[in-house]
Amino acid sequence: MFLKSNKFLSLHKPLNFSHNNLFNFLNKPNRIWLLFSTQSVSSVAVKKSIEEQLHLPTSKLDISTYIKLLDSCLKSKSHHQGKKIHEHILKNNTHITNPVLLEKLALLYLSCDETATARHLFDKIPQPKIFLWNAMIRSYSWNGPFDKAIEIYHRMLESGVAPNKFTFPFVLKACSGLLALDEGIGIHNYAKTVGLDSDVFVATALIDMYMKCGVLNDSRVVFDAMEKRDVVAWNAMISGFSLHGLYDDTIIFLLEMQRSGICPNSSTIVGLLPVVGQVKGSKQGKSIHGFCLRRGFDRVDVSVDTALLDMYAKSELLHYACRIFDMMSFKNEVTWSAMIGGYVICDKMVEALAIFDKMINDAPENVGPTALACVIRACARLADVGKGKGIHCYLVKSGFLVDTTIANSLLSMYSKAGSMDYAMQLFNEVEPKDTVTYSAIISGCVHNGNAMEAFNLFKRMQIAKIEPDIATMVGILPACSHLAALQHGKYSHGSVIVRGFASDISVCNSLIDMYAKCGRIDFSREVFNRMLRRDIVSWNAIIAGYGIHGLGKEAISLFKTMEIKGLIPDDITFVCLISACSHSGLITEGKHLYQTMIQAYRIIPRMEHYICFVDLLGRGGLLNEAWDFIQGMPFKPDVRVWGALLGACRVHKNIEIGEEVSRIIQNIGPEGTGNFVLLSNMYSAAGRHDEAARVRIAQREKGFKKSPGSSWIEIGGIVHAFIGGDQSHPRSSSIYKKLKDLLVEIRKLGYRADTSFVLQDVDEEEKENALLFHSEKLAIAFGILSLSCEQPIVVTKNLRVCGDCHTAIKFISLVEKRTITVRDATRFHHFKEGVCNCGDFW
Repeated sequence: MFLKSNKFLSLHKPLNFSHNNLFNFLNKPNRIWLLFSTQSVSSVAVKKSIEEQLHLPTSKLDISTYIKLLDSCLKSKSHHQGKKIHEHILKNNTHITNPVLLEKLALLYLSCDETATARHLFDKIPQPKIFLWNAMIRSYSWNGPFDKAIEIYHRMLESGVAPNKFTFPFVLKACSGLLALDEGIGIHNYAKTVGLDSDVFVATALIDMYMKCGVLNDSRVVFDAMEKRDVVAWNAMISGFSLHGLYDDTIIFLLEMQRSGICPNSSTIVGLLPVVGQVKGSKQGKSIHGFCLRRGFDRVDVSVDTALLDMYAKSELLHYACRIFDMMSFKNEVTWSAMIGGYVICDKMVEALAIFDKMINDAPENVGPTALACVIRACARLADVGKGKGIHCYLVKSGFLVDTTIANSLLSMYSKAGSMDYAMQLFNEVEPKDTVTYSAIISGCVHNGNAMEAFNLFKRMQIAKIEPDIATMVGILPACSHLAALQHGKYSHGSVIVRGFASDISVCNSLIDMYAKCGRIDFSREVFNRMLRRDIVSWNAIIAGYGIHGLGKEAISLFKTMEIKGLIPDDITFVCLISACSHSGLITEGKHLYQTMIQAYRIIPRMEHYICFVDLLGRGGLLNEAWDFIQGMPFKPDVRVWGALLGACRVHKNIEIGEEVSRIIQNIGPEGTGNFVLLSNMYSAAGRHDEAARVRIAQREKGFKKSPGSSWIEIGGIVHAFIGGDQSHPRSSSIYKKLKDLLVEIRKLGYRADTSFVLQDVDEEEKENALLFHSEKLAIAFGILSLSCEQPIVVTKNLRVCGDCHTAIKFISLVEKRTITVRDATRFHHFKEGVCNCGDFW
């Protein structure tokens, strides 16, 4: 295939590849020796002959003898003997300068996929022949690193060697692996200039490259321009559409292929089945399975059985997948990986781990990166750190941990399981770190509540000159959301635009959420309006955004628009809507939406729906109705449902129901800590201080501790954090003085400290001092000192804002004539001219 000169052709038997055979050669790791074999050579005879030759006196082994011996090794696949010849040459201090000998040695190492050694020899050849250039490019395009294939290609051009029709498919395959679209376009243009772009092999490789780079229209242009299309070209189009989840286009092309008189082969089926699995097309999948049985594809091609297995698993027909798996006489790494992945897809993590154990025992040679990534994902879903550590040990012992992809999967597992110490340790050990490594640790930090560390890692990533991808940006934007760090969010948005990610749906959805949680729902709406395509997550994000800002009517209006456009809401949509109604006091509308969810959309309420609905009823003072609603739940309510009712009892001062609710939830566990505080506050507000003290004693006896309140504010791109009574900030003296001055001013307007929110058993003066220096007040005072009058003050708190602070901030907004926004654990409070948009219910 790589042969160029007639002289060389005359020395070797022609290889008469059909188009299909050639494509199979390009897409399967066939060994280089096939190019040179002329007859069947007994490896035993070769071994004996070589051993005899190597025992002759050194003087009788000249360059031509070594070349002949290496030729014999290449023809008989006697790689071990070939390496012995190389050792013999080196042992006898033979300085290898002969280009033909270097060429044979390079081909020997390429034939056993030892590309690095082959490259070392290749670099010593003054003027490599075209077939050796192609062989090197091919090896890199199959074994990686792909960028080396492109590097060799450019060296070839610089050396004045013109690429031929076999060069382009190999280097284009490397472009596909790197998703290097610009490089691929450049190679396409060069192929045009030399008139090879219409060659069936080159055109097929171009189709594959454009498809994998996501430029589907260009793939179609190349396909339509082909004068002659074989089954491989059709397969490239079908596989490409399938890769992108375009079921209709895939099926249309399959039908066009058959109308053109081209019969599907096993490669067609393997390319087609992934999209069938994605759409859970079990009926179509079974029809394709029947076609395979009639054609006998399942008996001759393990890849067909593996693709069928994967399709059934993704269609959630796991029993069919298991049946195929059990019937397969031969299983490769992909088969085992598909079966493990199938269990993970169907949320059967224990079974996935069991299959992995079976794989280690029955077929350890098939354990590879894909299977390991699947089983690590199963550990992450189970949050089974113990099993994950066991796999980590296995990876270290077996040498797989040097694979960055595997290390990245393990990193994600530790992060999702909350073991950030292990995750950070592994992150520091992984070399080289790539984009996925940083994306995994950044997401892990955000997931585990350490947004500041996520920012620091993002900066480290930029210093290391590692380009963020879409996953990185989707990971860092929630960090901005968590801290309400608007300046960081705007900077990240700029990075998104510069890098061309602004049209990605997942990025836009994250931007909508980020701006809403940073207090700029107007920016969220702007991002939403500019989206060319929206999914259900987009609508849910903007509805939720309006909800937490107390803009329930706008949320309902968006829902109606969504219905008009024909989008089907999901269960999360209604969680967002009912919550929005609760925050806005839209009791009637919330009740109607709850019934719409059940009756019109046949959605079965989950725990989250019950929590939101109880909160809705509680806001309206319908405490008895909320009690009856909880009693009618089809499953046991958790502490959050009862907590929503207890919160309403506190607001409406209903001691009777509050006490009953408290008795139910006191023994639920650590999640009940906040409910002790609610009950204690309720008693204190009613003047029943003895009962309040009893609740606090019970809280201490049960070991429940109230999470410390903390608040933060972003000034000039720097996040400043505060804890109640904190004096560690550089400007603490100014902050404390400002608060004391504000206390004097707001008292003149009628403010009186509500000491019922202080749980410590101290005198009234100390209680007032404790309230004055709550974390949100410290952050607000710092904002007043640091920002101009025109700039809004936006503070975030990790807990619900206490009642005294809520009252005080209303007065502060009036005295300072400032707009103050506080985002607490449940919603946004917008304070302006002495009024909060929550209506004093939160």
